[in-house]
Order: sequence, then structure tokens, then C-alpha cells
Amino acid sequence: MAEITAALVKELREKTGAGMMDCKKALNEVAGDLEKAVDWLRTKGLSAASKKAGRVAAEGLVGVMASGTKGAVIEVNAETDFVGRNEQFQKLVKEIGMQIAGLNPLYVSRDHIPADVLAAKRAALEADESLSKKPESVRAQIVDGQMRKWFEEVCLLDQPFRDGEETVAQLITSAIATIGENIRVRRFVRYALGEEI
Repeated sequence: MAEITAALVKELREKTGAGMMDCKKALNEVAGDLEKAVDWLRTKGLSAASKKAGRVAAEGLVGVMASGTKGAVIEVNAETDFVGRNEQFQKLVKEIGMQIAGLNPLYVSRDHIPADVLAAKRAALEADESLSKKPESVRAQIVDGQMRKWFEEVCLLDQPFRDGEETVAQLITSAIATIGENIRVRRFVRYALGEEI
């Protein structure tokens, strides 16, 4: 069995943002292999992430991202100000901000969509002429599928992160798993050069 040094524990902590004791336990579980320890922490943390979701997150960061012609201001909350200084958390805020600037979501999540907007979108989809040509037994499923596709366009948490397999919500869940605190995107504003002129 490999010796678990303080330097190795510190390196894992810096890489993942997990607590010292969790890092030491992870390294012991995987015989000192740093990469396997990262995976072990992620696996352990993902199951704990759902438990953390209900905890109050009132600290964090306000991030400002700009790419010349597009930019975003975003508030991402965590449970403690310590996490706000964590390099992994800061990187997460920047990545989400760039996602907002690039893909222009309108809402943080489905819960943030006003009921009248949601009802109007569903009504418009149900009124589509092409839907009337489909068998009545599948129309509701088609509308539900179109609503999910629309959520991916307008809701930040439903969007695929960088056009990958993982959604922004899953990216945040992974960060919760490694950082060990509840994290949530509270709000954002996006700007694009020449918009609304």
C-alpha cells in the first residue's frame, strides 16, 4: 500500500476542493492513486449531492464574463464564502458565464419560466397544423418532446454544456460532489453588442 503523504492529500484537495479528511479517505481507498481518488470522491459526492440540494446557499460569487461582442453577469451561490475563493468554483462560474454569453438562455431553470409564457408556448405547439395530422394518441407525447427541446434552448440548466452530453445542471451536480457544498445559479443578465437597437 502506498504511503499517503500530507503533500498528496493537499494536492488532491487543491484539485477537487473536497475536505482534508475526505481526501485522505479517498487516497486510502484507492492505494494513493490520485486520479482514482478524484473519481472516488466524485462517485461518493454525487450520491451526497442530492442531500446538499436543500441547504441554504447565500454566499458565492458574482462573475462577469465578456468575449468582445457578448457578455454576461452571473450570480452563483454556495454555502460558505470559503468556496467562493475556491479555484474550482471560480472556474465553474466562468464556464457557466461563457455558456450564458454564447447560447443566450432566457431563464435559469424551468421553475423560472412564468406560467403564462409556459402556457402560451404549450398552446402554440398544440395549435400547430402538423400536429393535427398525427394520431391523437401520440399528440401529447409529441408536444411534451417539443417542450423538452424548447427547455434546452431557453433554460440554462437544461442546456447541453459546450454542446456535449452533459447538461449545465449535471455540471453543477458534479461540482457539488467534489466541492462538498450546495451550489446554485441564482440569476444572470446577458448582453450582446447591438442588441435591441
